[in-house]
Amino acid sequence: MFVKIVFVGATWCVCREGSDTALQKTLDYACGAGADCNPTHQNGPCFNPNTVRAHCSYAVNSYFQRYRQAPTACDFSGTAMIVTSDPSTAGCQYPATARYGFCLIINIINILIMFKSVTKTC
Repeated sequence: MFVKIVFVGATWCVCREGSDTALQKTLDYACGAGADCNPTHQNGPCFNPNTVRAHCSYAVNSYFQRYRQAPTACDFSGTAMIVTSDPSTAGCQYPATARYGFCLIINIINILIMFKSVTKTC
């Protein structure tokens, strides 16, 4: 059986253009509030480009995905916005769903497999 998972309607959160001071404040907040900012640290896959805006975008997207893509989780006092184009760059993959999403898909697949085997015995 071949299973292809396609995320239709995926959304990401990225930082708008703005002053480095405002974006650094957003970056600091997101990292302190549960975003996974480790990939933006030196030697991490998302360290380059080494700009406040790039690191800010990765951080706010991590926060946004953690909070199930709730529109309010991508506001940050107007410094961020929701986009439908994947902002990932070579070597730096921006998550499109929170970690729990994969488990949900696997559970649905398992249910479908079980249903298929039950219907064969009827």
